[in-house]
Amino acid sequence: QVQLVESGGGLVQPGGSLRLSCAASRSIFSITYMGWYRQAPGKERELVATITSSGSSNYADSVKGRFTISRDNAKNTVFLQMNSLKSEDTAVYYCHAHGGLAFSNWGQGTQVTVSS
Repeated sequence: QVQLVESGGGLVQPGGSLRLSCAASRSIFSITYMGWYRQAPGKERELVATITSSGSSNYADSVKGRFTISRDNAKNTVFLQMNSLKSEDTAVYYCHAHGGLAFSNWGQGTQVTVSS
């Protein structure tokens, strides 16, 4: 089990950038993979990006080329760099720790609003 706290959300204009952070309560090195999800108003929660302990990443088609997921194991933190933001990126973004059958933990979420 691990506690996760997201930060870095806010209001940004289209084309702008934000970096989200997910701080974990313990080492994330042994966690199978970390992920970012988002939920927009009136829509279901969707996968944005994942990263394994070895650094392999995967992205939703809607964010490929614009978002980058990374991790700093020494700081127990996962990041999501978001560039070229669009209005459709507006959502609450959630950090997720995937521990196989052992656990599945979510952060509280951070709001990202892209609007002119």
